[in-house]
Amino acid sequence: MRAVLQRVSSASVSVDDEVVGQIGPGLLALVGVTVADTVADARRVARKIAELRILEGETSVADNPAAGVLVVSQFTLYGDTRKGRRPSWSAAAPGPVAEPLVEAVVADLRERGITTATGEFGAMMSVSLVNEGPFTLLVES
Repeated sequence: MRAVLQRVSSASVSVDDEVVGQIGPGLLALVGVTVADTVADARRVARKIAELRILEGETSVADNPAAGVLVVSQFTLYGDTRKGRRPSWSAAAPGPVAEPLVEAVVADLRERGITTATGEFGAMMSVSLVNEGPFTLLVES
């Protein structure tokens, strides 16, 4: 499992011009699932999202009650571009495998008391964000 984390002052995701998830300060987490991932991987990624000290003042989302996380599923994180001109998606988990694992990340964050918003799994989404820093990290399980 992979997550691209971006520190944001705000972020939102829309489907068909309707905002379906938004946060103020915190992290945008673009989450990709591969065919070999498990619930244990989802928990590890959620722990990293919650506990990495990458917000202002070297705090984490778990340390800062005003911070939130916007989780957006993104299968393209497992696109393979090594050959040819078209990415291969063979390493990305299919929807019925990926969706429950993305939901496990969201559930873990919420169980920690972290304000967590989401996109809409499988939908064409428009993501807007104000990246602070800019600050972007790749987390892998």
